[in-house]
Amino acid sequence: MTGGEIRERFLQFFERNDHTVVASSSLVPADDPTLLFTNAGMVPFKGVFLGTDPRPYRRAASVQKCLRVSGKHNDLENVGRTARHHTFFEMLGNFSFGDYFKEGAIEYGWAFLTREVELPADRLWATVYKDDDTAFDLWQRLAGLPPDRIVRLGEKDNFWSMGETGPCGPCSELIFDQGPMVGCGRPTCSIECGCDRYLELWNLVFMQYNRDASGTLTPLPKPSIDTGAGLERMAAVCQGVKSNFESDLIRPLIATVEELSQKRYGANENDDVSMRVIADHARAVAFALADGVLPSNEGRGYVLRRILRRALRHGRLLGLDEPFLAAATDKVIDLMTDAYPELPASRAHVARLAWIEEDRFGIVLREALPRLHDLIRTVKDQTAEEQAILSGPKLFELYDTYGVPRDLMDEIAAEQLVVCDWDGFQTELRRQREKSRAHLKAFADVQGVAEAFHDLAKGRRTAFLGYERLELQASVVAVLADGKQVERIGAGQEGEVVLDQTPFYAESGGQVGDTGYLRGEALLAEVLDTKRPLSGLIVHRVVVKRGELRTGQRLMASVDVSRRDTTVKNHTATHLVHAALRQILGDHVRQEGSLVAPDRLRFDFRHYGPMSPAEIAQVEETVNTRLWANLPVVVEEMRLDEALAKGALAFFGDKYGEEVRVVGIADFSIELCGGTHTKATGEIGLLKIAYETGVAAGIRRIEGLTGPGAFQYLKREGEVLRESADRLKSKPLDVPERVDRLFDSTRALEREVQQLRAKLGAEVAEELLKTATQICGVTVVAGLAERCDQRALRELADQLRTKIGSGVIVLATLSDGRVGWVAAVTPDLTSRLHAGKLVKEVAIITGGSGGGRADLAEAGGKNPDDLDRALRLVPELVKRCLQ
Repeated sequence: MTGGEIRERFLQFFERNDHTVVASSSLVPADDPTLLFTNAGMVPFKGVFLGTDPRPYRRAASVQKCLRVSGKHNDLENVGRTARHHTFFEMLGNFSFGDYFKEGAIEYGWAFLTREVELPADRLWATVYKDDDTAFDLWQRLAGLPPDRIVRLGEKDNFWSMGETGPCGPCSELIFDQGPMVGCGRPTCSIECGCDRYLELWNLVFMQYNRDASGTLTPLPKPSIDTGAGLERMAAVCQGVKSNFESDLIRPLIATVEELSQKRYGANENDDVSMRVIADHARAVAFALADGVLPSNEGRGYVLRRILRRALRHGRLLGLDEPFLAAATDKVIDLMTDAYPELPASRAHVARLAWIEEDRFGIVLREALPRLHDLIRTVKDQTAEEQAILSGPKLFELYDTYGVPRDLMDEIAAEQLVVCDWDGFQTELRRQREKSRAHLKAFADVQGVAEAFHDLAKGRRTAFLGYERLELQASVVAVLADGKQVERIGAGQEGEVVLDQTPFYAESGGQVGDTGYLRGEALLAEVLDTKRPLSGLIVHRVVVKRGELRTGQRLMASVDVSRRDTTVKNHTATHLVHAALRQILGDHVRQEGSLVAPDRLRFDFRHYGPMSPAEIAQVEETVNTRLWANLPVVVEEMRLDEALAKGALAFFGDKYGEEVRVVGIADFSIELCGGTHTKATGEIGLLKIAYETGVAAGIRRIEGLTGPGAFQYLKREGEVLRESADRLKSKPLDVPERVDRLFDSTRALEREVQQLRAKLGAEVAEELLKTATQICGVTVVAGLAERCDQRALRELADQLRTKIGSGVIVLATLSDGRVGWVAAVTPDLTSRLHAGKLVKEVAIITGGSGGGRADLAEAGGKNPDDLDRALRLVPELVKRCLQ
């Protein structure tokens, strides 16, 4: 029976038994900040069990995609080394929300295993909580299990809780006996043994208590059922194989790795581990990327990057030096499309991100891993029979300078029986953070939320009428100065004003607050900004120009029309840019922040890399086409569920009430938005993207201009182009061709300089070779290379190393009153001579320091007067190292 058939039979079985089949939710849990990933089948139903998420059904069944790589469910380091551990897996589950209880759960579980997938009943066991006599009796009565195949276990194994407090209860596990040929082989082997003979197939959780903060258990009024069975494990058992990796769910992926690596699974245990790691991790990567997770250096993005990089390292161990992960994730999508038909739409996105990460990490592997292996060899040589320890500062240098992940260093060190000093690492990390903080200016939010605002918010709400009107009569409800409520403020004073109604838009959703004027009898006050410090309360920051502003006063509130007009253009354009980005780059694009100001728009969004010039031009053209079509901008108010059903986008953590405002632009864009907008797209006139850049890992930023701002930007670009053309003595449209010719000419001159430098270097090398000496049978070349920069000095050292075949080179140069050093050792001598240590010795003589690898190292010094003495001491230093 295939894994796909088990999945299908499971859902059909429970659907026949009056369960509602619920589709798998995302790997990213909705509204649950306590979890990075969905790690169990019950996660999407957590609110149902807690009573906060009512559903129209009381029985449910699902096959939930899960990821366990963090927290207490962290299986990462075991993946590939055992037959059962996975990062990504599918969990079969049936649930009862106050409907059936223990009897139903046991009856359904037994029926499915023995009748649907036809496992032999005489090889099935059950465990129950030590005090759960009810479950013990039900297994005998409903399943016919003899008492000796029902095992009572303690709280550690058979009592489940959602957290330290909340729903909890005993659980019962269905166990399959794989037979004495599997596992430890000891005659004392039992269910409590840690080997693979007795395999847990299904966990039935009986949620019947609520645990309070004191630990007291109170019976729930409506006990519930939560069950979970790993599909991969069940497939392996049904197919008669001893490892999940040999089931049809995963073995085809291993075959793909065999084909890529040209190695046979089963021929070498270390290779087998790497193949299993790649097969498992490819599944996790494909599903996480498809669910919108982007690799980064924090949160779930960091977890995904760890999985990616662990797979890539095991690829290198198999000899896969060229990109391979995209091919593995592509195979995942092929295998899983029937169960998850949404996957193919993400195929290109998954492949591209996998390739980008592989390319980035390839640089880390090439540059940093040799340094790590050198360090490990060094500490092992230095410690002899003692425990070898990698120091915290060295670990931190690899982490901070070269980007080597902690877990990768830990894993490689453990393979070499070397311990990592993570306490010392944390000390270095804290030191760096403290140093960074010292460079930051302390600041405080001087505005804050004054206590007076809280008092005002309790009594009334400010009516916002600025969607329809930009000027209206209003009454002053309160005047504040320095955060305290006052009766009045006079000419020259600044303060805050609360009105009973206002046309001023308060800063929200990225759109800046309105400015304008308050006018009354003998009064003129300028509105500098408008904020919403608390829900329902709009506060105007003002400076009184003439007269006085007092509580109870009637006045005319007037928005700066010109400023609002340009802000409105930029806000509607932001919606169009968002829609265009999703159309051109893909649905993974998500808004992460925005600024809608009078002079520009700024839009931050999730995307895995820089946009190409062609993509930026395509976004501009797509938006401008909609502007020139003068499409109507339609604003509606409706229920939140209705808006989401219509496809409205709601992003980056905004909170919405039952009634929401929806802004739609034809069939191109529809978003939930409380901001102000144009009536039609033609009012915007023109969009020009000024630049696109990165602001954080996986976050890109576009800044653009509209209307008159866009025109002025293009005008200035034209002026700069004409000025450049004048200086190049060409026509404006011929500037690129003229610049190319100048580059060609410059490159030709650089090649000529390089040839002359090489010729000079060869001559210098020949002169230096004449000074070579023999120290304990080793050729030593030491000398001053004049007119060389540090790069030329390295190249000269490489030339000499090649020419002598075996030996040591120590070279110096002078530049701007400072000494530069390079030491090189041929590969056959690095076990006896270390270039880093040698160059450090001579650098100290010239008042400097340095170091590096065993084969090549650099240093500097600030005392040229001691250079000759240092060079004369090189043979003695070499001799000392060789003895």
